Amino acid sequence: MSEENMTELLSSGLKNDYNKETFTLKHKIDEQMFPCRFVKIVPLMSWGPSFNFSIWYIELHGIEDPDVVQPCLNWYSKYREQEAIRLCLKHFRQHNYTEAFESLQKKTRIALEHPMLTHLHDCLVLQGDFDACEELIDKAVRDGLFNQYISQQEYKPRWSQIIPKCNKGDADDNRPGMRGGHQMVIDVQTETVYLFGGWDGTQDLADFWAYSVQENQWACISRDTEKENGPSARSCHKMCIDSQRRQIYTLGRYLDSSVRNSKSLKSDFYRYDITANTWTLLSEDTSADGGPKLVFDHQMCMDSEKHMIYTFGGRILTCNGSVEDSRTSEPQFSGLYAFHCQAGTWRLLREDSCNAGPEDIQSRIGHCMLFHTRNRCLYVFGGQRSKTYLNDFFSYDVDGDHVEIISDGTKKDSGMVPMTGFTQRATIDPELNEIHVLSGLSKDKDKREENVRNSFWIYDIARNNWSCVYKNDQAVKENPSKTLQEEEPCPRFAHQLVYDEMHKVHYLFGGNPGKSCSPKMRLDDFWSLKLCRPSKEYLLRHCRYLIRKYRFEEKAQSEPLNALKYLQNDLSLTVDHTDPDETKEFQLLPTALFKSSSDFIPLGFSDVDQTYAQRTQLFDTLVNFFPDSMTPPKGNLVDLITL
Repeated sequence: MSEENMTELLSSGLKNDYNKETFTLKHKIDEQMFPCRFVKIVPLMSWGPSFNFSIWYIELHGIEDPDVVQPCLNWYSKYREQEAIRLCLKHFRQHNYTEAFESLQKKTRIALEHPMLTHLHDCLVLQGDFDACEELIDKAVRDGLFNQYISQQEYKPRWSQIIPKCNKGDADDNRPGMRGGHQMVIDVQTETVYLFGGWDGTQDLADFWAYSVQENQWACISRDTEKENGPSARSCHKMCIDSQRRQIYTLGRYLDSSVRNSKSLKSDFYRYDITANTWTLLSEDTSADGGPKLVFDHQMCMDSEKHMIYTFGGRILTCNGSVEDSRTSEPQFSGLYAFHCQAGTWRLLREDSCNAGPEDIQSRIGHCMLFHTRNRCLYVFGGQRSKTYLNDFFSYDVDGDHVEIISDGTKKDSGMVPMTGFTQRATIDPELNEIHVLSGLSKDKDKREENVRNSFWIYDIARNNWSCVYKNDQAVKENPSKTLQEEEPCPRFAHQLVYDEMHKVHYLFGGNPGKSCSPKMRLDDFWSLKLCRPSKEYLLRHCRYLIRKYRFEEKAQSEPLNALKYLQNDLSLTVDHTDPDETKEFQLLPTALFKSSSDFIPLGFSDVDQTYAQRTQLFDTLVNFFPDSMTPPKGNLVDLITL
């Protein structure tokens, strides 16, 4: 509303062309629309090294209707007035101006914070009742009040290599061998990972394995599924699991051009029944049944609730010497299909489209597609189309048959979006409303040796933002030291990643490390990945530690002997002795016993002022763990004073 107080509404970029683009500006605070009088547009960068003058036309759309604007204006002035009073209340209480605080609160009837925090302030700052203070924090943690704080903390990845148990006899027979382009699914109910097929560097495989997490053991279900009426040896196929009905479906494969003929190009479709241990051929040729042609590097998702399978993209295999395969023709890509498991029927939902209409989608290979069981949307991003790498990200509402573009991939926000290569693997956690992406080799194929790296990204669906959890820029040329290799998997592509959303663990197996010196080399290492955030228990212990540490420092000034006993018996219980920083801090605490009381008190302060100020500081630290809706305003009154 004034030029001095500007709020950032959008930071974005425009394509260097003459097509119209539309942007949505931030327009709400606490679900309330706010009024806006001045809009300032600042160019972030000019295009390219040899910049030509260009003229831009910008049109702003908003609501000018007084009936809508006036209530927003009223809310806005009321909101600012209320926040100003809350800042004053916070300032008065922090500095122990009790009378001013009480009379302002009485006059305005504006609450500084949630009553629970007022109670915490009374116990801690006014009464110094530290036991009651600990009880309050304990209750807050039990009631889930720290959950918002936990959800905003960054994840730390914890990789561990899985060394499965072996039976007597040949160890190699007890676990899947080296491979890439295989497929894995996980049955979260029984904590079993199923692995089928792949390419070992010289041939396609048809073996089928199950790994039990609880027993830490692989079991070979079949050495050759084709002999058991199952699919033939294959790689670059796709599988999905229906955990409810305990069934696994598999579709598609890659065939080298030398062995393609019209007979081999039929797209077979199989279902495996876990309980009965039997394969069923659902279709000899899905394209004859209204489904996709023979494809590879496509994606497939299961919707157990509606008993549907969605498959999207993938490159269509064509015969050798056919007209389509001549050098000039473009490769063909498959569209978005739905398979109704009960009826056994296919339906084409979207054809591959080269246009960028609102409901059009471009098919691709090597992309990610995930099904969100709660909001019932498919999420698709990344992939490759001919020589182009796609950076777009869209969702498809399976019930409403509607496409929504989340990001068209051309904006200048590339720094905070995963590098799309042909190697990303993604999983989804509907409960946490997050998408996880492990990005393997980078997209610069020619320089593959130089910039091989792993990175792990998380997309927060509700907040619409990406964050990078970790990167390892491990140059292959330097022949990485053994230790690093054992701490986390080396970068790779053609690997497989599955996620157990119940126990919050990822599992990774095999792949191609992309070493040009040994092109046939494949991996057979097996890893688990946990994304760790501070737990409720950790926060509770940490808060107790903060309270007891302060309590000790206060005791040290008046009754050093008691303070020493407290340090040994009560405070040491709350210290994480495995954390070197915290241990060191704990070891330095006894120095407080040897300070004279005058060391604690700055000039012009009395003991009472000093104690009040220090307790207030502890209170402010504890408040940070509570949800924003409960706490006093974040800023400080004195920070508004400019020189």
